[in-house]
Amino acid sequence: MFDSLIRFIRDQYCTNEFIPLHVPLFRGRERELVLDTIDSTFVSSVGTYVDRFEKDMAAFTASPRAVAVVNGTAALHIALKLAGVVPGDLVISQALTFVATCNAISYCSAEPVFIDVDRRTLGLSPVALETWLTENARIDADGLCRTKLDAKVIRACVPMHTFGHPADLDGLVDVCRRWHILLVEDAAESLGSYYKGQHTGTFGLIGTLSFNGNKVITTGGGGMVLADEVIGTRAKYLTTTAKRPHPYEYVHDEVGYNYRLPNLNAALGCAQLEQLEGFIAAKRMLAAHYIEFLPQVGLMPIVEPDDCRSNYWLNGVICEDATQREALIGATNVAGVMTRPIWRLMHTLPAYSQARRGSLVESEWLEARVVNLPSSVPALAPIA
Repeated sequence: MFDSLIRFIRDQYCTNEFIPLHVPLFRGRERELVLDTIDSTFVSSVGTYVDRFEKDMAAFTASPRAVAVVNGTAALHIALKLAGVVPGDLVISQALTFVATCNAISYCSAEPVFIDVDRRTLGLSPVALETWLTENARIDADGLCRTKLDAKVIRACVPMHTFGHPADLDGLVDVCRRWHILLVEDAAESLGSYYKGQHTGTFGLIGTLSFNGNKVITTGGGGMVLADEVIGTRAKYLTTTAKRPHPYEYVHDEVGYNYRLPNLNAALGCAQLEQLEGFIAAKRMLAAHYIEFLPQVGLMPIVEPDDCRSNYWLNGVICEDATQREALIGATNVAGVMTRPIWRLMHTLPAYSQARRGSLVESEWLEARVVNLPSSVPALAPIA
């Protein structure tokens, strides 16, 4: 049934070997820069490549400040701490997300609230958010958003830009502003994605990125906090064990985190960042091929929202139902072409089964139908 799709994917990658879902491509100066860190002996948390990576990423995203950390989850954890999330707070997110989004909330001893997504963007729905807040929340005399039921503070909202497609940021910014909730963007998957000409991760108080091995560019493991200068300075301090500058003394005046990105990883990131626009151009060309082909085999491609430029980190299709989804996943994987279903909804996981949530009709509809297709940059693609 899916033979033509399998042949099409193999044609994109010019191979009859196993095709993974997403792997990095190293064909720039990666070896040169990583070896340079080894020769310098500065392979850990101190080194010129960390500073360069932060500076270059701030310039690319047009963020006032970028702070490199060990992974995207650490970036999100620090972002929530900087947003003032404390034990017992509620943090709104989406049930259709990767588990790291919720884990970071739990690290703060806060509780997630799961709100539905928009079928068009796969991101948190401003309409669903407004509906849940109207039914369940109020603004108190001090200007804090609290639940009507038990007066819990709703401190922050964390939308995730699913597969690199920007969420409805105009709507989310507006709802969060009116309800006095801080917006923290999980932009782990959307490096190089723009909403109305502005880079994702720069609309809220803080944004976070990931450079895991399966992302658009990789540092092996790494993440980034995007913020203004004041918050960025605070992020740098907290992620370097809260150490005050001193030529030789160890002065730590509060609890900090050893979340620093090693210079070795940053060097890899610098080399990858030099190729980022070429990677995205190649990924968008691959997405265009998928979008043209998939309707021919009865599958609906997931496309970027209007007025957005998506990096198309992962290409997705919407099947007719769960039966077709399982058939597609089974046939492709047996044929050596890796495909995967979208994540299980967060409230179905044991750790979050008791979390508060609104209606999740769209999330449930998508969970039953979405499949990701191989989305690596084709090795033969021209990279500027």
